[in-house]
Amino acid sequence: MYILALDQGTTSSRAILFNRQGQIEALAQREFTQHFPKLGWVEHDPQEIWTSQLAVAREALSGIDISQLTAIGIANQRETTLVWDRRTGQPIAPAIVWQDRRTAAICADLAPHADRIRQKTGLVLDAYFSGSKIRWLLDHVPDARPRAEAGELAFGTVDTWLVWQLTAGRSHITDLSNASRTLLCNIKEGDWDDELLELFSVPHPLLPQVRTSSEIYGETSPELFGRPVPISGIAGDQQAALFGQHCTLPGLAKNTYGTGCFLLLNTGEQPVFSRRDMLTTVAWKIGDKTTYALEGSVFVAGACIQWLRDGLGLIDSAAESETLANSVNDTDGLYLVPAFTGLGAPHWDPHARGTLVGITRGSNAAHLARAALEGIAHQVADVIEAMRLDGTLAELRVDGGGAQNDLLMQLQADLGNIPVLRTGITEATALGAAYLAGLGVEYWQDLEEFTNPQTTRFEPSLSAATVRTKRRGWQRALGRAKDWAQEEDS
Repeated sequence: MYILALDQGTTSSRAILFNRQGQIEALAQREFTQHFPKLGWVEHDPQEIWTSQLAVAREALSGIDISQLTAIGIANQRETTLVWDRRTGQPIAPAIVWQDRRTAAICADLAPHADRIRQKTGLVLDAYFSGSKIRWLLDHVPDARPRAEAGELAFGTVDTWLVWQLTAGRSHITDLSNASRTLLCNIKEGDWDDELLELFSVPHPLLPQVRTSSEIYGETSPELFGRPVPISGIAGDQQAALFGQHCTLPGLAKNTYGTGCFLLLNTGEQPVFSRRDMLTTVAWKIGDKTTYALEGSVFVAGACIQWLRDGLGLIDSAAESETLANSVNDTDGLYLVPAFTGLGAPHWDPHARGTLVGITRGSNAAHLARAALEGIAHQVADVIEAMRLDGTLAELRVDGGGAQNDLLMQLQADLGNIPVLRTGITEATALGAAYLAGLGVEYWQDLEEFTNPQTTRFEPSLSAATVRTKRRGWQRALGRAKDWAQEEDS
């Protein structure tokens, strides 16, 4: 018997089939198109998200008897915002991706309410989240607002969109981990908040029902896979990775190196509100128990390496970044701040932009590749420093594609002054979704059945003086990047 995890990410759709031991039986992946119609805008085609996800699901299942498939779990890119027609299922506009900055002005207008918003949601008021994106769509798509108020339209993050498609529109739901990323959900009450809906001008009929992270939400349409299959686990991708990394006790933390970087610290059954602009978020809800986490979000990580590959042509594959960077001993004074879509925690500057400083005639492609890796590690180190003011952070469990880069992991240990543990779980996000789905149908009975994997450990190795010098240089480079597009975006 198997569990299928749908891992719908920012740049690709993946499907992974797991057995009862949590081992991978099959994996399929398909990249989809990124659209950048204007400066600071990032969009996806909702139909391409769905068709690519369905295709890889079928591919992953092609080698098994479908009667052996017990359930499906979903992990998804979180704040990406979709609105569609309830009757036809057709999107009214492209999906606005979490990286998109077009709603910075809406958030600026709501700044007087920022403290109240944070008390209820645990989030900073930023264009990163879904609330302002929904408002933008309703204000800019013809007739969208009156149709939303009349109950003709449906909003969803990607999990909601996939469940709608999988069930042929029978289920319009989300889980609490995803709802907590919208700026519209009271994380203590665990449901949509009328005051927040009024602030963001979002009609209640537009919204999905909020459910737990591990229960049966519905069954797939029989024609998709040959028979109905229960959908029984949902979590935002970073919360799923926290679960998949076995960070189920307070004080355990993970960082995922994907398109961005996301560091989550399990804080237990009570929300902890940060002193340094970390996000307070729902990790998951199972039964009547809600688990919370602190989160620091870095908007650009793997996307920086993609830029080296696709934008500059310096490398042919992401893996080559390590080889190229290892061909030099340091960056020769080069700093790359990859603020291509602004800066996330703890800076929260939507007007920051990517900046390269310290260039000399001696600077070459290898120095730039190493500066890119250091730029990723510096951003995470900023989050680590801030999060240590809110709680204990003794070690960092890591996953995601970037975690396979040994040089990046050593740089992270050095610049963050923290032991880095790369577990044997190479697909933590998908595994977390599978665990939640399995618990939802009692495929697994409890968390005790999940075993801890083998780890590779990276210890800090640089002298304190060297780290201080590197961190001071980074702070100077940050100063050049911050607020760069203020006049341009206003």
